[in-house]
Amino acid sequence: MRTTTLLHELITASAERDPASAALTAGTATLSYQDLDAQVAGFAAGLIELGLDRAERVGIFLDKRIETVVASFGTARAGGAFVPVNPILKGEQIGHILRDCNARVLVTSPERLPMLAETLDHCHDLRQVILTGPLTRPVELQSVSLHQWSDVLASAPRNGHRIIDNDLLSILYTSGSTGRPKGVVLSHRNMVVGAKSVASYLGNRPDDTLLAALPLSFDAGFSQLTTAFHSGARVVLLNYLLPQDVLKAMVKEKVTGLTAVPPLYIQLAQLKWPETVTDHLRYFANTGGRMPLETLKALRAHLPRTQPFLMYGLTEAFRATYLPPDQVDIRPDSIGKAIPNAEVLVLREDGTECAPNEPGELVQRGAHVAMGYWNDPDKTAERFKPLPATAPGRQAGFVLPEIAVFSGDTVRRDEEGYLYFIGRRDEMMKTSGYRVSPTEVEEILYSTQLVGECVAFGVPHPALGQAICVIATGKDGAALDGAALLAECKQRMPAYMVPAVIAPRDGPLPRNPNGKIDRKTLSAEYQDQQKVQQ
Repeated sequence: MRTTTLLHELITASAERDPASAALTAGTATLSYQDLDAQVAGFAAGLIELGLDRAERVGIFLDKRIETVVASFGTARAGGAFVPVNPILKGEQIGHILRDCNARVLVTSPERLPMLAETLDHCHDLRQVILTGPLTRPVELQSVSLHQWSDVLASAPRNGHRIIDNDLLSILYTSGSTGRPKGVVLSHRNMVVGAKSVASYLGNRPDDTLLAALPLSFDAGFSQLTTAFHSGARVVLLNYLLPQDVLKAMVKEKVTGLTAVPPLYIQLAQLKWPETVTDHLRYFANTGGRMPLETLKALRAHLPRTQPFLMYGLTEAFRATYLPPDQVDIRPDSIGKAIPNAEVLVLREDGTECAPNEPGELVQRGAHVAMGYWNDPDKTAERFKPLPATAPGRQAGFVLPEIAVFSGDTVRRDEEGYLYFIGRRDEMMKTSGYRVSPTEVEEILYSTQLVGECVAFGVPHPALGQAICVIATGKDGAALDGAALLAECKQRMPAYMVPAVIAPRDGPLPRNPNGKIDRKTLSAEYQDQQKVQQ
């Protein structure tokens, strides 16, 4: 059996085991592992023919389609580094990413190229654009050559550059809700070890069908490809407009595994599910934030025979923890324990380990830890730091430092070793002398069953320090009853936690490019409105 240490080898190994097995479905088209491996090899050869050097970046600006997957894995096979660009981004954001990572090649569609023409003229490192189809109207580009996808795939076989598992594989850009997006640098080792780790606890196998509903520019979205290809399973690519589209795809394709973020699950939980879904949906997994308990209860009512996996992770370390299904009834508010081949620590500011139930910063060590932020030494130094000499796993005789990722998230660990998310340090609200997590407030709001979606944040207040504000939508499309919600808050919350403002809003609430409710944008909009009114 082939040893898999590089990303593209996940596909090749599965093609050697079962070449005719279905690997990838997009719309009505399905590729076998053999065909997918051949296309990946063809694209890699085409990049080499175009002159791509080792570790040079290939930007990919497409929706979820077969070419997106082939370009990503083909770039890896050539020895380059792929940079997936979220398809909902606009020209300025796209230009920033392509310039920041010094992209040499861009893969996009003829429909998307016209909106990029002006932006690409300012991407001085860009030399080649590969189009998935012919242009329907002329587009003028300076210093950039246009190539057709079919021509690139038809290139004569060529070997890629020699690479090892610690080499640069990909740069994933964060959503940029606090400013310009940062590029998280991942190695082959990061992604391959991550795929094997996640597949092991999810129990992925060749007869699985995984639904790729999240953006492939999001680490959890791309993980659907890597875990499936490692396991020899099939991935269904879905570009959805409405939550109902996700449900329809699960029924049509008999999906066995779904991974999504809480805002999507909140919407899915409010739909009517066919009873047949739980017959084939073996598990659903949550990532990208805490799943509200009311949402979890609703999903489990819809899916009585489906296993829930509650996960926590950050792009800087791929995945960190998961809660096994047999623990969900016992501790549904926990994010679990460290995933296989990772260690998660809870540390004080001085680097010593926290006592049970003492809040501290979540710090992760191991093969999943990324290689830092691209072209940003200051932010890299803030987040990726040497483990303190007092941290578990360190010995006095070690001379070289070990770099771990310091998440910026506050958690606690109970006596049995299970972790609980408290909040992000930069989102914690300080009111009346108390530190309050916005997720804690939101959890209680969801438990009232009066809201569809909600977000909590703090705004400056002369007496309180910060006042707690909430923006919420009504449940099931109805208008929000703010007075009833406030009354429930007073019943369920200590006085310091009760929102000072509950602002109703029509749904759905805006998302950031990774599908999460955009807390910072909503907070900024609210505070700007207040300034105007003053």
